[in-house]
Amino acid sequence: MTDSTDRLYERVLVLRCQTGDETAFAELVDRYQPRLRYYLRKMLRAPHQGETADSAVDDTLQEVWLDVFRAIPRLADAEAFRAWLYRIARDRAFRTFRHRPPPHQPLDEAALPDTAAGEPRFTEEDAQRIHAALDELAAEHREVVVLRYIEEMSYDEIAGVVGCPVGTVRSRLHYARQVLGRRLERRNVHD
Repeated sequence: MTDSTDRLYERVLVLRCQTGDETAFAELVDRYQPRLRYYLRKMLRAPHQGETADSAVDDTLQEVWLDVFRAIPRLADAEAFRAWLYRIARDRAFRTFRHRPPPHQPLDEAALPDTAAGEPRFTEEDAQRIHAALDELAAEHREVVVLRYIEEMSYDEIAGVVGCPVGTVRSRLHYARQVLGRRLERRNVHD
């Protein structure tokens, strides 16, 4: 399917869900489940700590889908489904941390190297290193990287998901790319 055909089909699925079609809801779950699980795994993991338990991710994922099932009849714009879904997932992830907030490691902006104006390009062989380096980012930077490069959301969609201005999204992506580049260079030196 082309991108526009796929988006149109997704809107039809959302509209069918809004009328109570459980088959359409199951199809939306199938479409988003792996990507949403990845997003939640990255959001629920604190930097420099062990892996988040899969059960915690699966429990949060189940709560997200329950929230979606309950609220989808009230979704005003079927085209906004993806950003709306990730906003629900983000809210659920933060509820998980309500009683145990993840440690925050502020970026030392003076220590960041200058990079070229273009976005870095990564090959398939770098994927493992990228995912490992991504785990070392602060949650707000990890989140925007996942939404931009894995979910391929626009800056406006990301701003809607994370609840901040587009300029903040751009800033977070900028610093996240710099830190990722530095971490990847460090990993390449040690490999």
